[in-house]
Amino acid sequence: MDNVNSGPRRARTPWQVTRSVWYAMFMREAISRTMADRMGWFWMIFEPVAFVGIMVGIRSFISVRLVVNADFIPWMITGMMGFFLVREGMMRGMGAIEGNKALFAYRQVQPIDPVLVRNFLEGMLRTFVFLIFIIGGLMVGLDMYPDNAIRVLGAWLSLWCLGLGLGFVTSAVSTLVPEMGRVIRMLSLPLMIISGVIFPLNNFPHWLLEYLMLNPIPHGLETLRFGFFEKYQVVHGTSILYFWLFTFSLIALGLLMHLRFVDRLKAK
Repeated sequence: MDNVNSGPRRARTPWQVTRSVWYAMFMREAISRTMADRMGWFWMIFEPVAFVGIMVGIRSFISVRLVVNADFIPWMITGMMGFFLVREGMMRGMGAIEGNKALFAYRQVQPIDPVLVRNFLEGMLRTFVFLIFIIGGLMVGLDMYPDNAIRVLGAWLSLWCLGLGLGFVTSAVSTLVPEMGRVIRMLSLPLMIISGVIFPLNNFPHWLLEYLMLNPIPHGLETLRFGFFEKYQVVHGTSILYFWLFTFSLIALGLLMHLRFVDRLKAK
């Protein structure tokens, strides 16, 4: 009997190949991120809880009003979760290429693929943790219900994209110059302070605020907070246009670096 299926197989399109690569890498990263370390979920939730607890303890010794038209704890949680989304996009991107070096033996896998997959996975995990905080805050009586959910969603996705752009750049830089990875890790805590996560930037002098607002992260965090608290007084100079111009520039720079140094990134 002749085999009716003996005809030639249709070649897969480049998009189908790429999608298969991303799916396989996503499942690999998801299993490694959530199941390899039994304490992984604990630290994702405990870290922001610990920071909020410490800052509430410090706040109890300060008598002056710190935040205008927003409760301090919800203000702190929204800013911290937004900052962690950006920070993890930047940090996870640094180890993406080194952690998946063996996969570059397959020509379908490029150095940018693990960076994209890790950022997507980290964004999903951070979104899930943020939802836990919102629901938990509402259950204990905190004002965690957003006044403008569309603005909150837009700001959250914007911060996610900023983390992606930083991940593109730091993954290439830290792979080409390993010493830069240590420098970037050291900048994490100072970046949190100057991004207005812990204390409102409005408390700083105007001449200093002009320089601090060159950092794009406060623009995203203030927009996120404004979505939660409609009467919140955002930091002077907040501009979502500046934020997106900076984000697009980072993404373009990261893509150019991956395209220009693709062979060196694979060989490292």
